[in-house]
Amino acid sequence: MRKPFRYVSKISTIALLASGAFLVSGCEEAKVDGAVYENLEQCVADISMSKSECEKSFSAAKSQHAIVAPKFSSAKECENEFGPGRCETAPLATSSGGSIFMPMMMGYMMGSLLGGGRYGSAQPLYKSRSNPSTFRTADNRNIGNRIGRTKISKSAASRPTPKMRANRRGGFGSFGRRLGSAAT
Repeated sequence: MRKPFRYVSKISTIALLASGAFLVSGCEEAKVDGAVYENLEQCVADISMSKSECEKSFSAAKSQHAIVAPKFSSAKECENEFGPGRCETAPLATSSGGSIFMPMMMGYMMGSLLGGGRYGSAQPLYKSRSNPSTFRTADNRNIGNRIGRTKISKSAASRPTPKMRANRRGGFGSFGRRLGSAAT
């Protein structure tokens, strides 16, 4: 009598594990085509990209940088989040006339979702002090560390939100803690 119970138990265990794996894989976010570069030269060197497409995307990312980059009320706060020598003065000022600081743009991304098909629009990318090898969007979405054509999560390829004033805790710190594991 015990043999059938063990047999049913083994089948139940296998079925439970298989359904769990299916559920986990079903939770993965959809990916879109994208391209990530540290600079304009890397993009131009990519044979799948035209020079004009690279220049247009780099320029678009650079012009968004001051609007969407995380903002800090001091250089020290910015460097705590992004590392020494990786911050610059934002072209904004506090209401009392003081400076606002933001991380330097460490790369840029072009995504098919951003441009409606072909790589069109672009956005700036940043690297945090705690994970300097991984690109992140201005909204703290993990892009990974791959240069060139890649797959990017749909949420990371969406347009970043404008950040026109310094946060109390600054940059990715408060935002990243609020997002928790959803930020990666």
